Amino acid sequence: MSDRRVAAIPVQERGEVLLDTGVHGLRVDDRKQDAAGAWAHVCRGVLRRLQQAQALLPGGVQLLFIEGYRPRPCSAGTSKSSPTSSRARPDWQAAELGEAASRFVSPPEIAPYSAGAAVDVTLIGHEGRELDMGTRVNASPEESEGACYTDAPNLSARGRTNRATLGGALSTAGLINCGTE
Repeated sequence: MSDRRVAAIPVQERGEVLLDTGVHGLRVDDRKQDAAGAWAHVCRGVLRRLQQAQALLPGGVQLLFIEGYRPRPCSAGTSKSSPTSSRARPDWQAAELGEAASRFVSPPEIAPYSAGAAVDVTLIGHEGRELDMGTRVNASPEESEGACYTDAPNLSARGRTNRATLGGALSTAGLINCGTE
């Protein structure tokens, strides 16, 4: 994974029950919904941190939960279907493919999503509409001209402010932002 801080966190089975974020007070989007409903689940520690981050946001702003738990077969499928997969880039070497894909897809062998320990979230305003974050959720570096990176220089002032608001609440709550997303 290209963010070494995230890759350095060992994923260990702790027997933690995965909890449904929607049942526990978070607004959940269905764009990543799977048939089993797994996408809306996270481990207890992550849920607690998300609830804390929600409480830190300014009035009228809420987290919008996009995706959490991703079973290993789903993570492997996501990795293989990425725009930087060997199917999409047959001329690239394995190391190049791995580095490029890990900018926005966690490799299944270290994927914190498969432990319910990672999430995709964004912000919504009081009308329930997503706030401007500079790109769509899960935009690739290629389609966004690099604006998907947290500290991209080519963001609007509003996008930068909203990212800082989200990042500040998440980091204060004890979560780590993947800088390539």
